[in-house]
Amino acid sequence: MTETLQIVLAKRPTGDVTPDCFRQETVDLPAPGDGQVLVRQRFLSLDPYMRPRMTELRSYTPPFELDKPLTGGSVGEVVESNNPRFAKGDAVIGMLNWATHTLHDGKGLRKIDPGPAPLSAHLGVLGMPSFTAWYGMRHICKPKAGETVFVSAATGAVGQVAGQLAKLAGARAVGCAGGDDKCSWAVREAGYDACFNHRTEGDYGAVLDRLCPQGIDADFENVGGRIFHAVFARLNNFGRVAFCGAISEYQDKTPMAGPPKMFTIVQRRLTLQGFIVSDHVALMSEFVNEVGALVRDGKLKSRETVVEGLTRAPDAFLGLLKGENFGKLVVKIA
Repeated sequence: MTETLQIVLAKRPTGDVTPDCFRQETVDLPAPGDGQVLVRQRFLSLDPYMRPRMTELRSYTPPFELDKPLTGGSVGEVVESNNPRFAKGDAVIGMLNWATHTLHDGKGLRKIDPGPAPLSAHLGVLGMPSFTAWYGMRHICKPKAGETVFVSAATGAVGQVAGQLAKLAGARAVGCAGGDDKCSWAVREAGYDACFNHRTEGDYGAVLDRLCPQGIDADFENVGGRIFHAVFARLNNFGRVAFCGAISEYQDKTPMAGPPKMFTIVQRRLTLQGFIVSDHVALMSEFVNEVGALVRDGKLKSRETVVEGLTRAPDAFLGLLKGENFGKLVVKIA
């Protein structure tokens, strides 16, 4: 038996997620059965897209189960194995419990090389967030030299990579973020041409007119809400929108209406595509080859926020929904 601390979904939120939605438990996990592995987690990824899954009626499928451990992307080490694909000591990544240890059937779990980069990087710039940015830019936004690309949440785990990929394609990159320090980093380090603080700008339309005088050709959308409404009104003919998320709306009790004058989609021949990157795992090796080389050559920069201790994961997640993190948010478990 292995004593394990885990965090479960105690109740479904109505409106904002609150601390009492979580509960800590200590359980004993048995030795791995046939085909199973026991993983000791090192880093846990916190992701705003977990929020819809916490509320059954407005969730991705399947929602989190009440009184069961929450799950998320994690990296860890195999400590016991009864699966021929994995050996004790292997570094692995997969969807694991919010826990110190997870008993896993091995499906969807993959080995990673812990040498070239810190383990936490496999949850960020070398992992799913960066893959999301790459897919949305490469296959939906398709930026061209001379175009203007807007990225909301420009310094988040996904947005910081999306903007840099737009710049590498020769486009002009404009973004927004929730703080002057974040906007400064976006321009100074990530190479954005401009970035505005959406917490202090009262008129999103006016600031977009100033920063995007030629309109917007592609939008990598992470925020939704009023920011997206302002962007939508300024999309050029044949504009493309990669709808990755809508974090500004996740806590709303009543869903927000869409932008006015939806006939704009027809008039300007727009492409609006929502996507979940897990639908495109067949392209993971192409992503790793391309973006891994950019990271190795110093052409792609990233930031991360590391929170120490599994017990702090719920509070860190609440902060994530308020935009308190800078870059990828991970919890260091061990």
